[in-house]
Amino acid sequence: MNNIEIGVQTHYIEEQSKPEKDYFVFAYTITIMNKGDQAARLLNRHWIITDSNQKIQEVRGEGVVGEQPHLKPGEQFVYTSGTMLETSVGTMRGSYEMESDDGSTFDAEVDEFVLSTPRVLH
Repeated sequence: MNNIEIGVQTHYIEEQSKPEKDYFVFAYTITIMNKGDQAARLLNRHWIITDSNQKIQEVRGEGVVGEQPHLKPGEQFVYTSGTMLETSVGTMRGSYEMESDDGSTFDAEVDEFVLSTPRVLH
């Protein structure tokens, strides 16, 4: 059974942001854990990034941070990446296309999470 669990931590990068120019930089750290009983490789990513003006960016690509990690049962892969918004608050959600060692593919969903500058949301 395929059971990929995904954890997310976000961080506002103040030193790279320019709020006066509507430029807000965020980092996110993703932990991908294989809690299933079969190994699987991450093939592709798909992100939907929405700012508070409802501007949507869609990102698709091979792997993550230049890698296509192969996770055996019980293993995890952690990486950090980033995105830029034109507003101080936004959301991201998406999925990873995974391939089990038996050749079957499935999507590991990433629940929507919030990107926010400090002291904007309580």
